[in-house]
Amino acid sequence: MTSAPPPALPYALIATDLDGTLLQAGDTVSARSHAALATARSAGAQHIIVTGRPVPQVRHVLDGLGHTGLAVCGQGAQVYDAARGRLLHSVSMDRELAEVALGKIEAEIGEVYAAVNQEGVDAEMLIGPGYRMWHPHLPTVSVPRRCDLWSAPINKVLLQHPELDDDELTRVARSVVGHLVNVTMAGEHTVELQPPGIDKASGLARAAQILGASPAGTIAFGDMPNDIPMFAWAAHGVAMANSHHELMAVADEITLSNEADGIAVVLERLFGER
Repeated sequence: MTSAPPPALPYALIATDLDGTLLQAGDTVSARSHAALATARSAGAQHIIVTGRPVPQVRHVLDGLGHTGLAVCGQGAQVYDAARGRLLHSVSMDRELAEVALGKIEAEIGEVYAAVNQEGVDAEMLIGPGYRMWHPHLPTVSVPRRCDLWSAPINKVLLQHPELDDDELTRVARSVVGHLVNVTMAGEHTVELQPPGIDKASGLARAAQILGASPAGTIAFGDMPNDIPMFAWAAHGVAMANSHHELMAVADEITLSNEADGIAVVLERLFGER
């Protein structure tokens, strides 16, 4: 008698955002989420991190997770091999284009505060005058002048405005320079400019090709508008209960919040009884 073939995986690739999604307070991943991801991997699924953070700001999280797979970082600009500690793919942002975009935005709404993530696995985040870093545990370098932000290659620009909220700043920036750069809201106080054509979907598609995975076999978890392209690419998009309303509007499913182990709840349902 031949044995029955193993049941097909519900999803072969699990793509998770970090901030507000997999991570809890203090850049930690709960024991329950650890266990749920381990169960999914033991069933044959692959886990990939897809985050707006650049590689230098995410390696400590990958180490804590024991993650040895791929990570899409820098809002889709970087594909990072955690096991070998090297970039497989990286897209830099034209610094002259970044300056032009900032100038056009400021011509519309007045002064904005800017920061940049530099390019590379050991690069720095440079903070320009007025910019406030809302993740104080992440290393930054303050520079005295705007022009100092362009001292080395970058992969994105981060914006803040002294009066406009995130939604309004995103709307204005997109209306003014959306034809030049990709404008996205990646988190609270985090509006970003990326190279045109670069987003989480483009990075995830490149990484999935390396892994031999497809959109049809992918489930994605997120919480902010920068996850919308990833949800459009994946077969199933799961928004956390703490998500921005724009992401909830396009999600296939809404789970519990990141602090309530929303990812684990879904993975336990899909993989827990195998």
